[in-house]
Amino acid sequence: MLYYIFDFLERQFDLAGAQVFQYISFRAGAAAFLSLLISIFFGKRIINYLQMKQVGEVIRNLGLQGQIEKKGTPTMGGVIIIASIVIPSLLFAKLDNIYIILLLVSTLWMGLIGFLDDYIKVFRKNKEGLAGKFKVVGQVGLGLIVGLTLFFHDDVVVREFTGDPLVVEVNDEREDPTDVQSGYVDIKSMVTTIPFVKDNEFNYSWLMPYIGEEYTWIVYTLVVIFIVTAISNGANLTDGIDGLAAGTSAIIALTLAIFAYVSGNVIFSDYLNIMYIPGSGELVVFCTALVGACIGFLYYNAFPAQVFMGDTGSLSLGGIIAVLAFAVRKEWLIPIMCGIFVVENLSVVLQVSYFKYTKKKYGEGRRIFKMAPLHHHYQKLQYHEAKIVTRFWIIGILLAIITLTTLKLR
Repeated sequence: MLYYIFDFLERQFDLAGAQVFQYISFRAGAAAFLSLLISIFFGKRIINYLQMKQVGEVIRNLGLQGQIEKKGTPTMGGVIIIASIVIPSLLFAKLDNIYIILLLVSTLWMGLIGFLDDYIKVFRKNKEGLAGKFKVVGQVGLGLIVGLTLFFHDDVVVREFTGDPLVVEVNDEREDPTDVQSGYVDIKSMVTTIPFVKDNEFNYSWLMPYIGEEYTWIVYTLVVIFIVTAISNGANLTDGIDGLAAGTSAIIALTLAIFAYVSGNVIFSDYLNIMYIPGSGELVVFCTALVGACIGFLYYNAFPAQVFMGDTGSLSLGGIIAVLAFAVRKEWLIPIMCGIFVVENLSVVLQVSYFKYTKKKYGEGRRIFKMAPLHHHYQKLQYHEAKIVTRFWIIGILLAIITLTTLKLR
């Protein structure tokens, strides 16, 4: 919104300093700063309101250390995260950008699903929350929207240059520099990145050599649905101890911000020999707002937590991260970049599958872990949850570094 206001003021009145809003780096920094302010200063008021309304966490006794003490801690704090993302994005991002529109829709969509789940748990006193089938329907619905939009929308393209793509008037932060020394062509292609492979580009149409490329959209949309569902559930499972989901999400969001910046920048994409995605640089503004929201939320969610994000926050964070990865065409980096979410998911799948298998074979169910998801296994081993969270963050940072090395290590 402010982008358009200051662009108008510059063109009509030549307002001094208005041109700074043309730069993604400025708007990204401003979005992060505002997001942090909203989550810290308005977050306290939201927490007080939740306490007044007695929106406390319903605790199931799982025999974990310090668990009962958390009973009554305000939940549904995910509204702090959502507000801290949406407001700065509306103010500082270009709202005609298809990627920004898609991310705002994804945030509100998954936020609504999580809110319904938390509402049923808290106000209807139903510990199970929203039925699993309805969650899946919501996740599949978002996957359909994202998959079909990215596949069919005319603005979602990859730009290939016919010569040296150097900007004549060096301005490396403009969203879509067109004043280049050579021509270019925008290709409507579902090419994506495969890590650690030379010429690391993969096209989904290669999966359809016999059926026909016209059906590629079906495969692509199914992949989107699967990953959106998996990562949103992974974030939801990770949100089991104070600060784990928020801190992990902040690390991933910062990694995605770097990918968005270099993919949407004509000079850096040429230097790194990666695909240039017109318009994707605008996602940096959204990513930094996400980082600010997560860090600001940690101010109250770090051990001992004063508020829990609930499904309102965790489902939103997972869905946002999955959609961001597809927007910058880095979805095949998710197993590395989102390794914490993936492992938490796998620990539950393995635990349940092995329990059912051994019960059928031996008549008694056996377990791989003391408890799933994985962070509860370490709690059962008497690790303090602050130590578990810190070590998971360290692993998340290492995974982020490995992910970023894929820009050159092939």
